[in-house]
Amino acid sequence: MLEQPAPSRQEVATYLDGLSHGDRLDAVRSLGGPRLQRRLYEAVASAAPVSIDEIVPPDAAPLREFIYHGKNSLPAFTHFQKRFCRPAPGTTPGSLWGYNHTNIGWLVGPGYFLCHPVDGPGAAVDYRAVPPSRPPTWPEIKPNERGASYFVYRGMVDYLRRVSKHVLIGSASRGGKELGNYFILCREP
Repeated sequence: MLEQPAPSRQEVATYLDGLSHGDRLDAVRSLGGPRLQRRLYEAVASAAPVSIDEIVPPDAAPLREFIYHGKNSLPAFTHFQKRFCRPAPGTTPGSLWGYNHTNIGWLVGPGYFLCHPVDGPGAAVDYRAVPPSRPPTWPEIKPNERGASYFVYRGMVDYLRRVSKHVLIGSASRGGKELGNYFILCREP
């Protein structure tokens, strides 16, 4: 579908929503490289904005984890998870907490972030701020400006767009400029 001259946002959404979770995850993981992910990101530009209440339901217990399986457009280490939760009461209202779960977390750090509403796409994953605490099963919070995290997460903001009911796509930016790196997320049921 993404190879067509003008990919249809609705056709892609209908197709993905009709798949089982396993098949949807396989479809997401098949989108390697920046070209196809960029085409998808551009194709869904007119989709309704993503709300943080869709990422983690507003009635979810604080610190309850929600997992999104990811596939990025980078040449290596392409599979990861973004894990989100509602914050502890009285800490960061109007945002979600999260981190990147990856097999190279030992090297690049957990990449903690706050996810908050923004105009336009509706939600941003913001690595410029980290949560004040975490669920007990998550790794220790480390700043994104130190060690190898500096080269990966420092100053980065990912803007999320809706692809389908279960799938989101994001574009990484730093200093207000898109980096040409994309990732697609598939919500775990």
